[in-house]
Amino acid sequence: MAGGEGAATLPIEAIYVEHHGWLRAWLCRRLGCEWTASDLAQDTFVRILAGRRPADWREPRAFLTTVAHGLMVDHLRRRDLERAILDALAALPEPLEPSPETRALWLETLLEIDAMLRGLPPRVRQAFLLAQLEGQTYAQIAQRLGCSTASVKLYLRQALVHCALCAA
Repeated sequence: MAGGEGAATLPIEAIYVEHHGWLRAWLCRRLGCEWTASDLAQDTFVRILAGRRPADWREPRAFLTTVAHGLMVDHLRRRDLERAILDALAALPEPLEPSPETRALWLETLLEIDAMLRGLPPRVRQAFLLAQLEGQTYAQIAQRLGCSTASVKLYLRQALVHCALCAA
């Protein structure tokens, strides 16, 4: 760093040049895939450009790894969900097998639902899933979660408002 400039004053270009290769290698060690690591390293810088100003950084590598780790977790979750969906679709009898376009739409929709549900607190998400997927009553959900039916009503209201806001 010339002229005694600290990392907090470096422009994004300098931080990219100085740390991109290191970040890519860090991701590659964790993922075992050079191509995915390259994509996520690039996505990390895109996320940073869209959000926080580099001038606020004190420790660029710590900040980069925090952002990259979040992207990596999202990537792995999405990959696992995609694999589970595609496996379930592949198990359908041939006459019921959807077209490639329909499969893509289902996959996209399920990934959007997953993203919505991840935005909910765990108990709210669990209450919502018990009501929507298992058709349980408020009393059954309350018993299963060890809370009152009034809490279940609040959880379900919170989940529905959250989903409506995400869909808007």
